[in-house]
Amino acid sequence: QVQLVESGGGLVQAGGSLRLSCSASGSIFSINAMGWYRQAPGKQRELVATINSGGSTKYADSASGRFTISRDNAKKSVYLQMSSLKPEDTAVYYCNADIATRFWYDRKDYWGQGTQVTVSS
Repeated sequence: QVQLVESGGGLVQAGGSLRLSCSASGSIFSINAMGWYRQAPGKQRELVATINSGGSTKYADSASGRFTISRDNAKKSVYLQMSSLKPEDTAVYYCNADIATRFWYDRKDYWGQGTQVTVSS
């Protein structure tokens, strides 16, 4: 059984910073891409940033220049450093990972439970 557990959300004033963390545990053969998504009230879940196993990153336009995604393969963890936060960044942030459990081809998408980020104006 694979679990993704996020931490680091909270309430912050506009212009502030937060660092989200997500750790994978369980029966894991390998972890491919990892990423962060978010969902604001009344909106669809959207991509924030992804990072592949080699460290290549992609960002949504809204996150580019303000957010930084990173990972620690040894710790099976992914991080999202968020700076210059805006009220429109308020959302539940979800960790996502493409994980192989038994063999390299036995891949499946896993999601964390989400962590609330609230940015006050």
